[in-house]
Amino acid sequence: MSNHKDLQKLTAAGLLISLGIIYGDIGTSPLYVFKAIVGERTITETLILGGVSLIFWTLTLQTTLKYVVITLRADNKGEGGIFSLFSLVRRRAKWLIIPAVIGGCALLADGIITPPITISSAIEGLQSKFPHLETMPIVIAIIISLFIIQQFGTSLVGKAFGPMMFIWFTMMGVLGVSFIIQSPAIFKALNPYYAFKLLTSHEPGAHPLIIIGAVFLCTTGAEALYSDLGHCGRKNIQISWIYVKTCLILNYLGQAVWLLQHEGTKMDLNLSNPFYKIMPQWFLIYGIGIATVAAVIASQALISGSFTLIAEAVRLNLWPKVRINYPSEQKGQLYVPSVNWLLCAGCVGVVLLFQESANMEAAYGLSITVAMLMTTLLVANFLRRKKLPTYIVGIFLTVYLLIEGTFLAGNLVKFVHGGWFTLSVGLFLFTIMWSWHTARKIRNRYVKFIEIEDYFSILKELSDDETVPKYASQLVYLTSANFNSEVESKIIYSILQKQPKRADVYWLVHVDVVDEPYKREYEVDFLVPNKLIRIDFKLGFRVEQQINLLFRKVVEDLVKKGEVDITSTYKSLHRHKIVGDFRFVVIEKVLSRSHNLSFYESFIMGYYKILKKISLSEERGFGLDLSFVTVEKVPLMLAAPENVEIHRII
Repeated sequence: MSNHKDLQKLTAAGLLISLGIIYGDIGTSPLYVFKAIVGERTITETLILGGVSLIFWTLTLQTTLKYVVITLRADNKGEGGIFSLFSLVRRRAKWLIIPAVIGGCALLADGIITPPITISSAIEGLQSKFPHLETMPIVIAIIISLFIIQQFGTSLVGKAFGPMMFIWFTMMGVLGVSFIIQSPAIFKALNPYYAFKLLTSHEPGAHPLIIIGAVFLCTTGAEALYSDLGHCGRKNIQISWIYVKTCLILNYLGQAVWLLQHEGTKMDLNLSNPFYKIMPQWFLIYGIGIATVAAVIASQALISGSFTLIAEAVRLNLWPKVRINYPSEQKGQLYVPSVNWLLCAGCVGVVLLFQESANMEAAYGLSITVAMLMTTLLVANFLRRKKLPTYIVGIFLTVYLLIEGTFLAGNLVKFVHGGWFTLSVGLFLFTIMWSWHTARKIRNRYVKFIEIEDYFSILKELSDDETVPKYASQLVYLTSANFNSEVESKIIYSILQKQPKRADVYWLVHVDVVDEPYKREYEVDFLVPNKLIRIDFKLGFRVEQQINLLFRKVVEDLVKKGEVDITSTYKSLHRHKIVGDFRFVVIEKVLSRSHNLSFYESFIMGYYKILKKISLSEERGFGLDLSFVTVEKVPLMLAAPENVEIHRII
């Protein structure tokens, strides 16, 4: 926890780390934003000055004001991201699960398009020097290599991210200044008048929505900026953003000067990226190298963010249980194999489908606009939770629903040209999250809970009954009952009827995922002293659920304090103070007849059944030692049994 608090302090190291982790996506935008704005249009003063003005005010209103100033304050014990935000406000209204799930899926879809477009834009710079070079195989090779190294952890590489991104931003700033000094009057483009003039100019091919869709690409990394709050701390992000934004604006202004020097001409999309045109010829190969490294860092940040997002979704019961590895000791460093290869296949598919970054620009932006809109709804509820005046919350909602609604309209124009791809990916991911969440609610409806107090005496008698073979010294059941007074009827059935299970001590273990990200607490309730004990774990949504280790730690603490005795009661073993054996019993609820469900619920349960087959089992998901686990399958009755009449023949 001390490391966590240190991150919240403003330090030189924190500023450098934030440069490396936070700004990869937004920091590589100059590679393709102006290229997207100009496209195949004739270069005009109105287009260029208006483009710079729109970029500046988008970065100011969207990135700086909404995210850096307002949204970063919505931190959950120092953690950011859409699921952290949802955990803060979910008690306000049940419907907030919808924007949280939509936003999470949109961010994952963004993780599939960001690596291809950033790496392609960087590598395509080589065509300025080698016009006939095929860049697609190089891009695919870099992407595959990037995903292969994920399993080994990126902590060592991560230490170089900060200095490399500092070089990247400084390079962009210096290159921009080298052209700005040729035409200082370019600073007039920061006047919002030029943005308004462009959007109302009716220039040939410059439809306002198409321009807005292209301009939006300059702020696509803002959502990732909030997601990485926990890694760097608010103050470090807010201060480092001043430097980052300055370098970005200087570079955009420098590109604008070069473009105005070529007023009246049309750009060759393959050979005339203004980002590379403002580089001196002798520096070009170095610039492409630095751009490629920055693109890889941006991709790495998105991949790591996707892993974190899935891990949170699993613990919030919004995603099937999947294997999560921890390749290094670094906080927040995790690796999700299934998601890694899913993203890898998606990224390679994007490169093969769209081939060039110019084509990918059409697919980029639509999903992230949706994520931003969802964040706006959640932040508005956070502001209400903080008891801000209703009119301030209303102004925030109105302004950003208008801005992001306009961006959404601009990106929807690109739907047929590629936007359909990321939207389809996002929709597919949404069906998984929504089905998993809804199926759990349907299942819980049919889980029967009974008063455990009614069984205290019989459990004690069973434990002392030596005519029943002992099943285990310590028998542990995982229970979903939220109250100490209740237990699933299936657990009692398992102990008393499905091969009566005698044990010295019966344990009930309940896991409650709480809103605080890194909370690790437990409560112990001695329901029947030395016979029936319940442990309630309260774990944060970012805590690994290693129940085996946590349970062992709790039992050790109870033994030290003399609250429980786990010495074997077998005479030969008890004499030598040998610890008794532990056995976990996991009750797997198997779906039964479901004809009383609606068509929608039947479809959800059918989809859930498929997802269940490819997800981790309950025992693996909770990190239990499989050599000490018994899995019992019980039917989950979704319909009352039919009345059947049958007659005996006398």
